[in-house]
Amino acid sequence: MSKVQIEHLFKRYENADEDTLKDVNLEINDKEFVSIIGPSGCGKSTLLRCFAGLEKITRGKILIDGERFDTIPPQKRRIAMVFQDYALYPHMTVYNNMAFNLKLSKFSKEEIDNKVKKAAAKLGLSEFLKRKPAQLSGGQRQRVALGRAMVRDPKIFLMDEPLSNLDAKLRVSTRQDIIEMHRQLGTVTIYVTHDQAEAMAMSDKILLMRDGIVQQYGSPDQLYDQPHNLFVARFIGSPSMNILHGTLNPKGDFSVGKTKFDLKGIIAPELLPTSSRKVVLGFRPEKVAQVTFTNQVEETVKHEKDFVFTARKNLSEYMGSHTLVYLKMDDGTNIVVETAKKINDEKSPRSLQIHVHSQDIYFFDEKTGLNLSSI
Repeated sequence: MSKVQIEHLFKRYENADEDTLKDVNLEINDKEFVSIIGPSGCGKSTLLRCFAGLEKITRGKILIDGERFDTIPPQKRRIAMVFQDYALYPHMTVYNNMAFNLKLSKFSKEEIDNKVKKAAAKLGLSEFLKRKPAQLSGGQRQRVALGRAMVRDPKIFLMDEPLSNLDAKLRVSTRQDIIEMHRQLGTVTIYVTHDQAEAMAMSDKILLMRDGIVQQYGSPDQLYDQPHNLFVARFIGSPSMNILHGTLNPKGDFSVGKTKFDLKGIIAPELLPTSSRKVVLGFRPEKVAQVTFTNQVEETVKHEKDFVFTARKNLSEYMGSHTLVYLKMDDGTNIVVETAKKINDEKSPRSLQIHVHSQDIYFFDEKTGLNLSSI
């Protein structure tokens, strides 16, 4: 069993003006697959390197099964790390690349052979053991890197953007290899990626970071359905969540520019402010309930159950299973909606009426960005 705890971890580089990691707290249960995501420079790779012992933490601690882990020398931490660039020895065969660390650790020839062949069979590499890296595809090389990590029987796998050098098709197949490997080995896996769709597909839990601060930690559906703040809401999901900046008054009227929407039947009574306040209304493109063509632009829309508004169509993108429609509201706000219909840009009307169910509407505080339903 390997339960990971990170408590009040800070990291500041020498001569830096501020901390790169700021009070990171994290708990990972045995056998969980956890992805760390966030924009470039958010600290996700730094956190992984602190865990591996490649970076020294400034303060805080890392525990494995209740015992200090950050004080153990890196070479004794029983971890395996897979890098973005594979880091294979070009002059060695696949077999020798996978066996190299075992030879350094003085395993017997029989143990090495057994471990390498067992890992190769799991990853579909048995027929490539005599080849050198130059004779392999990108996906096969990444599987060799995974196999080299597997043979060490680590307590924890660390992966730093291992699929970023692969094309789209190889990313999907190699992603499946990683998931299958994780299920077979049953070890904790910590996976850094810049691809939120990849994290959503693979993870038991996701850690989303921004500027060295944890924004939210939870299951993929929690981050998607219950975002703590506007940053989380817009980072998770593609296309990104639509947002409308406006003013909400105690009567439930939401004003966006000169347009007023009556939201009394949509917004929960406890979310109505005692005085007018700036808020952000958000909804996801794929959660649009209905798209109706209209030739009339309404300035005020009233509806009991849905948020309904009219916008002018700029263009549409047919994606096969759905169409993305790009719209502009009267105040200039750009939004995108997803519909199952195929839309002809030349023949269809320029104005569309959009319906969004009340349960798919989010409200965030304009100043703090916090989800009002969680305050």
